[in-house]
Amino acid sequence: MAAYVIYLVIIGLVAGAVARLLVPGRDPIGVLGTIVLGVVGSFLGGFLGDEFQLHHWSHTFHAGGILWSILGAVVVLLIARLTTHGRA
Repeated sequence: MAAYVIYLVIIGLVAGAVARLLVPGRDPIGVLGTIVLGVVGSFLGGFLGDEFQLHHWSHTFHAGGILWSILGAVVVLLIARLTTHGRA
């Protein structure tokens, strides 16, 4: 279980960081926020990939999973920006 949580945090950090690099603009969310962004994006990306039958849930690493995680993180980041526009 601990290894899975560590794996989730690492994938979340990578997906969140790439999403923040792909979407221009400033996001003052820090490392913890980037991890949360990536983890939430990973769940969203996994769900979308499963719905489109392009990705299936698996406990092993594969490139399709990280790509869907990044896509999900980009979507979550854009939604967060739309809902928090003007609050910062």
